[in-house]
Amino acid sequence: MSANIRLLIVDDHPVVRQGVRLALAGSPRIQIVGEGRNGREALALAQQLKPDVVLMDLDLPEMSGLMAVDLLHREQPGLKVLVFSGYSKPDYVMRIIRSGVRGFLLKEAPPEEVLRAIEAVHAGAPYFSPDVARIALNRVVQGAEKRDPSLTRLTNRERDVLLYIAEGFSNKEIAMQLGIGVRTVETHRERIMRKLDIHSIAGLTRFAISQGMVSLLTSPLSPTPAPLHAN
Repeated sequence: MSANIRLLIVDDHPVVRQGVRLALAGSPRIQIVGEGRNGREALALAQQLKPDVVLMDLDLPEMSGLMAVDLLHREQPGLKVLVFSGYSKPDYVMRIIRSGVRGFLLKEAPPEEVLRAIEAVHAGAPYFSPDVARIALNRVVQGAEKRDPSLTRLTNRERDVLLYIAEGFSNKEIAMQLGIGVRTVETHRERIMRKLDIHSIAGLTRFAISQGMVSLLTSPLSPTPAPLHAN
């Protein structure tokens, strides 16, 4: 059987990438078309290689995996992203799920589960490791995913700007990513601060973390984040 699932692997650890290759070596359906080491390489390679599925860690240098996921979905809406992470804190899990990824696979998963997850998302079905699915269900059932009412006052574009601010992007970088002017970004930021009654970047970042929009691991408030691979 010829390969029919084009896979891009994105992880900054060579050992992890090699481990995935070995785990998938016995599957004739999967063709690994490339490997990326950071978020920026993920964007460039996805554009160049046109994979069907991206298996991606989120603790990446140069650009956080969460931001890379958002940009991948913006640039290639049909691309299927399967998160491959060792970190499963509830707030982080919920932020990842809301980002629109097709699945979330924990790095402790056995090789057969890695293969099953890739095949599932390629077929259009979501796939979440049992522990991840349990966390998400508990958050919903227990009503733990509560939103600050002030978040509903923001427009979709203002939420986009807030997310980029919390990820540590400058006004110029946000303008480039969203295709708008720097002055427009500044106007959005002023409106966000006024609506939320928060008047500092650090305050906006803490608010975004509290609402599960970003993780403390990838925010500017954590200059030396703990590696996902350690958990």
